[in-house]
Parts: sequence; structure tokens; C-alpha cells
Amino acid sequence: MAVVQLPFGREKISLNIPDSRLNGLLMSGAHSYQADGGEEELVRKAMEHPIHSPRLKELVKGKKNIVMIASDHTRPVPSRVIAPAVIKEIKEGNPQAQLTILIATGFHRSTTREELIDKFGQEIAGRTDIRFVVHESRKDEDMVFIDTLPSGGKLLINRIAAEADLLISEGFIEPHFFAGFSGGRKSVLPGVSSGVTVMANHCSEFIDSPYARTGILEGNPIQRDMVYAAEQAKLAFIVNVVLDENKKVIKAYAGHFNEAHKEGCKFVDQLSGVDAIPADIVITTNGGYPLDQNIYQSVKGMTAAEATCNPGGVIIMVSSCSDGHGGQSLYDTFAGGEDKNAIMNRFLDTPRDKTVPDQWEAQILCRILLKYKVIMVTQAPREMVRNMQMDYADSVEEAISMADHYLGKADGKITVIPDGVSVIVRSRPAS
Repeated sequence: MAVVQLPFGREKISLNIPDSRLNGLLMSGAHSYQADGGEEELVRKAMEHPIHSPRLKELVKGKKNIVMIASDHTRPVPSRVIAPAVIKEIKEGNPQAQLTILIATGFHRSTTREELIDKFGQEIAGRTDIRFVVHESRKDEDMVFIDTLPSGGKLLINRIAAEADLLISEGFIEPHFFAGFSGGRKSVLPGVSSGVTVMANHCSEFIDSPYARTGILEGNPIQRDMVYAAEQAKLAFIVNVVLDENKKVIKAYAGHFNEAHKEGCKFVDQLSGVDAIPADIVITTNGGYPLDQNIYQSVKGMTAAEATCNPGGVIIMVSSCSDGHGGQSLYDTFAGGEDKNAIMNRFLDTPRDKTVPDQWEAQILCRILLKYKVIMVTQAPREMVRNMQMDYADSVEEAISMADHYLGKADGKITVIPDGVSVIVRSRPAS
């Protein structure tokens, strides 16, 4: 009997699977990677040896208004580790500089004060010499038009970022289910961009592209827009980290927003790439808190299972979702009971400039639901899950039993992905 630990919120669920049924585990090498230093040391060394860039303390000289874009509450970025090193370099290079930390919520809800303290720690969150501002993508009065994206969409970003004397960002690099990888240029788009810009970039045409998949940068139309946005916003310096399963820093990259990010992506690609192990049942997670707070984010973990599940198989999504669905539009798309084929056709017929909120997440979820049965093991309400055209189970064991009944056999092979957002599942053709 194999025992597998599955992240669930801030806890872990222990699952027993008969050896005869376990097909294999798909795990990122990040979970066993041995870092060559402590978290603070890794960040400090990266900043001391930036990639294709002068050190931050040189860049801040003569600059008064410094703005650092920081990830929001949905990302496990250890800001309490990164921010002190960034602040130290800024103060060393220019003690008079004013620092504003702009929280990159993208199209998410606003980050609360309690969540800021949780991310940065009370000491930094309570400093009076640092201004914290939470980006709100729907507030048109906060946005400034700076250019037109390669896709033709309007590039509008937060005025605070646009008017910075020096714009920098922190973040982390992991596989991303349609942008290829997180981090780097994503801090600008979607991080601090207008909802109008986000929707143009996340249009159905781009989401449908076979290049808009986990681990793909080359030819990815979504990331092309993102890089252009970061260039036009004059993103001058980034500090990005790579995390293990315990959300601890195992590698850090600093410097030019694109060159440093690409180096980090190469590392993550080597570390996270796994060969698909096809199975009739695939169990996946969203890596626990904070990425499994809602169903919206949990679609990411489902895409890892999608890449290795046999056609017509069952995906069991183990995700806390203590915050519910996470997107009213996402919920409404499925809760109306419309046929999934009709939903997908409606998405594909939607012009780029008519993209609606959360359409991209709904489109990807619809793509998965058209091919697989999805059973959720979650704290989200049973009725909510069922209304979104998925099945609900109180436990992973119950979900497996439900999957067996659906498949008409009790010996179907099971592949487990303990952290679905940390892997790049390869060798299955994009669809």
C-alpha cells in the first residue's frame, strides 16, 4: 500500500493507494532539490550578481520615486524574505528615495491588510516610510494608456507604476498553465494592468493556441504581449525566486526583467519537467495554500492532470477552496446549466475586444470538462461544485470510488500529482 501526502489548504491529506493501482507519481524536482544556501542568502547573492543589469543600488541613484510591484495574496511569494534585501539595496544606493509597494492583484480581489501582514511580516507592513497600494484593475481612473499591445489591445497600467522614476518587481517562477511560466513580465501584465488590458490579452483566440500551455514561451501569444507590456512600462529590475513544496526559496534570480526571468525559466523547466504517466484516474492538487483558496485558481492544477489523463478518464481535484469559487463570472458560466459544447463555441466566437471577466479560466475549465469527468474534494459548498458541472466528494477515497463507478471497473490505474502547479507534464500532444 502506497501512502501519498496531498497538500490541502494549510494542511495535508494522507492517502493510501493499493500498489496494484498506483501507476506513478508526477513530482517536480524542486521538492527534492538541495539549495546551496539559506533563503535570505540566496536572494542576497542573486542581487549582488544581477543578470544583464547593474545592481539595484546603482539603478536607484538619482531616482526619487521607486515603485516595487509585489505579488498578491494568491501567490506564495515569500515577500518577507525578498523585501528586506530589496529595501536594503535601495537605502544603500539612495537613502532619500521614496518606496511604494504596489500589490499586483491582476484581475483578483483586493488584498486585505491582514494578508499584507501575512506576506511581508508586521515589521515591513507597519513601516511608515513605505507606502502600500493595492492595484484595482477595474478602477479606470487609476489607469494610464501607454501603448498598444502586439495583439492590438490597449495597454493601460496603474498610474503609480507608469509614473515611477524606477519600476522594479518581485515574484516567483513556476510553470503557468497558459503563460508558460509565472514571474518576470507577468508583474506588469496582468499584475498592474487595467481589466481592459487583461481581457484583451486573455482572449479566447490566445487561450485556444496550442502554444498557450504550461512551460511554453516560444510562440506563446500571451507571453509576447506580456513582454511588450513590461518593456513599455520600463520594468527595470526584478527579483524572482523558485520555491520548493514547502514554499521555501531554493533559487533566486535578479536583474533584467526578461533575461533574468528566462534564466530562471530554464532552471524551472529542467527541474519541473516530468513525463506523462497515462491513467484512467488522475489525482491532482493546487499545491495547498495560498494557491488552492478557490476553484478559479484550482483550474491550474487540473491542467496538469489533463496532460496525463486517458481520454474519457476522471480527474480528482483535491483543493481546499475555502474562499469559494473565486470568480462570479466563472461560476455563472457553468451554473446556468448550458451545454458545455455550446459554452465553448460561444467562447471561440467571442472577439478579442469582447472578452468578459474570467472567460479564460472558464474556457480552460470547459476544455477539461469536455474531455474528462472532474470530481472535487474540497471545502467549497457541495451545491456550488455541482452547479459548476463537476462532481463533489467528501474524501479522496470517496472520489476514487465514484471514479470507479463512473469507469465501470474497480482496478483502473491511478496517477497522482501531489502538486499540480509545480510540474510541466510532457509527451502528450497539446489539444
